[in-house]
Amino acid sequence: MGHSERLEIRKTIRRHQLREMVPLADSTIYEMEQRGDFPRRFALSPRCIVWDLAEVNAWLLARRAKPIARAQHPDVTKRHSRPVKGQDRAR
Repeated sequence: MGHSERLEIRKTIRRHQLREMVPLADSTIYEMEQRGDFPRRFALSPRCIVWDLAEVNAWLLARRAKPIARAQHPDVTKRHSRPVKGQDRAR
């Protein structure tokens, strides 16, 4: 390697550290990774899976900057099981 080439050493985090930063279920994180909505994990060894800390921090900053629209409340009058009782009595 010449003097102009520098290796950039980036900090990585393991699953338990990721879970402290991002309180989502493992299955949710996996699905988001598959869709490309979350930084991808990579293996350092067959039993050591890590995430790039800088990528996770960038993802968190992007999520803070853009609020997520909330899902609409379900219409409980259209459900088949446990129908809503007593709507006429309230009047």
